[in-house]
Amino acid sequence: MIVAEHLTKRFGARTAVDRVSFTVERGEVVGFLGPNGAGKTTTIRLLAGVFPPSSGRALIDGLDVATRPLAARRRLGYAPERPALHREMTVAAFLEFAAGMKDVAGARERAAAAGTAMERTGLREVAGERIGQLSKGYHQRVGLAQALIGDPPVLLLDEPTGGLDPAHSVETRRLIRTLGDAHAILVSSHALAEVEGLCDRVVILHGGRVLAADRPADLAARLRRTSCLDVEAAAPADALMATLAAVPGVRHVDLLARSNGQARCRVEAEPGADVRARVAADVTAHGWGLLGLAPVEASLEEAFLALVAPAEGR
Repeated sequence: MIVAEHLTKRFGARTAVDRVSFTVERGEVVGFLGPNGAGKTTTIRLLAGVFPPSSGRALIDGLDVATRPLAARRRLGYAPERPALHREMTVAAFLEFAAGMKDVAGARERAAAAGTAMERTGLREVAGERIGQLSKGYHQRVGLAQALIGDPPVLLLDEPTGGLDPAHSVETRRLIRTLGDAHAILVSSHALAEVEGLCDRVVILHGGRVLAADRPADLAARLRRTSCLDVEAAAPADALMATLAAVPGVRHVDLLARSNGQARCRVEAEPGADVRARVAADVTAHGWGLLGLAPVEASLEEAFLALVAPAEGR
């Protein structure tokens, strides 16, 4: 439902977005990651029809944003990082106004659409307050609420939890995840941990180009330079560390904890080496009780750094 085909945007001599391609299907939440200046917001603006691409195409539900802008915009909800709000209006009045702009017919229907959006985003308690008197966090939630008006099938959310307190950030992520069951959602964020728990796939952008696109766990596993295990045994810590370090394929051993004759270590193996069987055999061969042996999953943060650091060095 969201398609970027070789999207390119130039501002004079500077290329902000360079041949970016990816898709987001209905039922997916895709995270859009990258350092500041990577081109995330520019790409989202191209998809939203804020300005046309220099080349390439942006499609929303099969509609070309450049050639059919009004039809495409009716199919999407766009929440920019800094939403443009009518500060003198109350929250409820602004959202009813937004409903009218989205062709929701009838005063009763517009009020109902505004009420649903406020309920979803936790704005009921400030419905009658002027937007200009609210905090930045509430501004962010009003921006998200207007994107939800009319229940569009496509959502473009640029830093949707920016400025929110922890409790409202959790609520917003839960709402996005729920909406993702029936919508196509692209979420721009700088918070790696947030995206890892929220998104089905991630697209990593740097210097205006796509560096990688994959499921968070698969991307992390593919880019991790080593594999790690946590090993816990009823054994003297120093002896356990020495035994683990002697296993073929083990690169490094760290002691994580020791207490009451037990020790827990992290074993770092060479890339592609599966040392689990040999570790278990050597521990039990010493007569020690093997209390735990578990792989340590690679994180999205590691994958992100593995991709971006070499790109920054070019």
